[in-house]
Amino acid sequence: MEHFGDKQLALVKALSFVRFGGTPEEEKAAKIITDEIEAAGGSFELMPFTIPAYECSECTLAVTDPWQQEIEVVPCGRSGDLSGEFKLLYLERGEKSDYIGLNDLSDTIVMINALTYDAYSMLCEKKPAGFITISGKYYETAETADLVSRAVRDEYLELGKVPGFMIRAKDATELVGKGAKTIRVNLKQREYEAVSHDVLAVIPGTEMPEESVVLTAHYDSVLVGTGAWDNATGSINLLYLYKYFLKNPVRRTLRFVWCGSEEQGLYGSLAYVAQQEELLKQIKFCFNFDMNGTILGPNQIFITGSDELKTYVEQYCKEVGWSAECRCTVHSSDSAPFCDKGIPAIGLSRGTRTGEIHTRNDLPVILSADRLEEMGRFSAAFITRLADSVTLPVETGMPDKVKEDLDKYFLRDKKKKQEEA
Repeated sequence: MEHFGDKQLALVKALSFVRFGGTPEEEKAAKIITDEIEAAGGSFELMPFTIPAYECSECTLAVTDPWQQEIEVVPCGRSGDLSGEFKLLYLERGEKSDYIGLNDLSDTIVMINALTYDAYSMLCEKKPAGFITISGKYYETAETADLVSRAVRDEYLELGKVPGFMIRAKDATELVGKGAKTIRVNLKQREYEAVSHDVLAVIPGTEMPEESVVLTAHYDSVLVGTGAWDNATGSINLLYLYKYFLKNPVRRTLRFVWCGSEEQGLYGSLAYVAQQEELLKQIKFCFNFDMNGTILGPNQIFITGSDELKTYVEQYCKEVGWSAECRCTVHSSDSAPFCDKGIPAIGLSRGTRTGEIHTRNDLPVILSADRLEEMGRFSAAFITRLADSVTLPVETGMPDKVKEDLDKYFLRDKKKKQEEA
């Protein structure tokens, strides 16, 4: 293979800008990828899908008793509108035991540490006027960290809708520590549907085209930072692999999916498995790339499948001398919807303790051309090994324990408990 690390890093930098799902910036990112596909002599398809979106026109919060102070606040998206003056009550975890002795909360906004599924289910049951959740560390300020709005998850909204806000941990500490009693809030937001896209490309197999291996990476980002590590790196590694296999096709068909809107809830990969239901019968394995190329390691491999798959991955790493932390888990990335359909997967990643994702600090400075090249070479060889094998090393389907883990990941276990209750 030619030396490609420097070019890969240049492409990562070109893709490193805020490209939130369903926005013109995400479309711009898709155009960078598709231009590279065409320049390599390949072809692509854009697969559109709709995603829930919101726009906030007003969001304010101020303490009114026993002192007066405006607090920086952002909305919990898609949670509804709220305006007025309310009591403030801190309920820590916000779970069932925290509500003992509390009845009518219609005049109260409750503050909770984090918006877990259990905490949100209690909000919908107890029906306070609204809620506040807490972001970051007590020492973070506007000068050091962003306070970023997030939408309430679809699975939560199935339980109901409670207007919500997010404030900094620094401000939450002050409100509770100084005994804030009442606050005035104003929240107005509009919900609508936006359009996102998956970028699809296919390289037919030379001998077994009826069997496919799917290769995935998401190309969107969160609302802050450049999304360089998460996940311009994985997207560009996937682009390298596409170019490589155009010149070096394998026995089985390779299906490349650059997924849109992963950061908002895996919408791109979920849309793919929903729209390509018949095609899923041909897909026998998934490789996912999320966060590669950091100067400092370690390499990580997320294994979702049988014990045989774990053995296969570990043995291959020994054979080629690839040092990696192997974790048997559901990778919180675009491989998960494929695994949920019984398709075994591995996620190829590289961690670091010096970088941060989902913040203003996700920058190219922590990345290396050499590490990107290493991942490209390793993943190309690994994919060739599997996709060229006479018989695939593992069958489709998931062990019962992995099915249980997938139920937990997609909150189906929580929903079942809600229905039984």
